[in-house]
Amino acid sequence: MEYAKTVIYVDDVEETLDFYYQAFSISAFDLDENGQYGELAINNGQIAFAAHPLAQSHFKQNYIRSQPKQPALGFELILRCDDVELAYQKAVAAGAEPLAQPNVNELGEKVAYVRSIEGTLIALTQ
Repeated sequence: MEYAKTVIYVDDVEETLDFYYQAFSISAFDLDENGQYGELAINNGQIAFAAHPLAQSHFKQNYIRSQPKQPALGFELILRCDDVELAYQKAVAAGAEPLAQPNVNELGEKVAYVRSIEGTLIALTQ
């Protein structure tokens, strides 16, 4: 077995992809013609976004939607960057909610936390 990708269900796939480009300079790799599914062009693993109606067409069970005004879901994406301070500032300027300013954690790594427009927790680290 091997890891393939993570798919995050969102209200607006195109808006979310645009946010990730503006905040983290990650381009969309793939966007379907209906705007219901898109992937980020990253080098390790894959992160994709699917619209809620598409998700519901695959299975009928309910799920908790990640929403910026609600408590965050219990997972985070970790993005490595050369300059945590600059990445944090850029993400906040693009609309990310600032959660923890850059600091050095107990492992000696510089890290900052933001929350994306669709509600995902994101750690920025070196």
